[in-house]
Amino acid sequence: MMPKHCFLGFLISFVLTGVAGTQSTHESLKPQRVQFQSRNFHNILQWQPGRALTGNSSVYFVQYKIMFSCSMKSSHQKPSGCWQHTSCNFPGCRTLAKYGQRQWKNKEDCWGTQELFCDLTSETSDIQEPYYGRVRAASAGSYSEWSMTPRFTPWWETKIDPPVMNITQVNGSLLVILHAPNLPYRYQKEKNVSIEDYYELLYRVFIINNSLEKEQKVYEGAHRVVEIEALTPHSSYCVVAEIYQPMLDRRSQRSEERCVEIP
Repeated sequence: MMPKHCFLGFLISFVLTGVAGTQSTHESLKPQRVQFQSRNFHNILQWQPGRALTGNSSVYFVQYKIMFSCSMKSSHQKPSGCWQHTSCNFPGCRTLAKYGQRQWKNKEDCWGTQELFCDLTSETSDIQEPYYGRVRAASAGSYSEWSMTPRFTPWWETKIDPPVMNITQVNGSLLVILHAPNLPYRYQKEKNVSIEDYYELLYRVFIINNSLEKEQKVYEGAHRVVEIEALTPHSSYCVVAEIYQPMLDRRSQRSEERCVEIP
């Protein structure tokens, strides 16, 4: 017969090993690299499987919450620094609620999903407010701990696409018409709403003389219609454009080149 003190030691060791194993399993299931990816205020939560997960053997659960701060009167006004203040006692701002955390909310469309992403565009539509998202995994009856994103504020962090560009030849010159990206459908009522409604934007237009293989910046400013003159007849040119955000010191990727032959 096993001595009493040996049996107790074995039992304690067994329990501790079981607890450690459970903790290790939960940790290995925990989603990795949970973060928001945002383009033109399309805000997508993305993550990678935990170390122990392969294939489609697991499901994921997504929650989100907003951290209240300060907001603008109109959702179509440019931000005026509300998030930098501890109160809204100045023109143009109003307090949505007391500072602090809301409760975590389930994202129903991503509750038990097998995907590695979740569209939270509608849930993060107050673009100057900070948000958090979190994800947990489940597999074979075991659940991981929650894995949370860094703080995410759409106005600061979204990346904007290059401008849409149309080119027309007019008497040996090029008329370049630029359009900023539109926002997601949730902002649209009677008309499309542009990124220009939320940022100060500068357009940069470059022209490339194909025969000389030389690029030149021909315009930088807020106008969306640019005329390029003094072009050499019987030459080939390509035009490309980008958007610059002075307040954030950030620029978009360049648009696709549009090439024309000057008669």
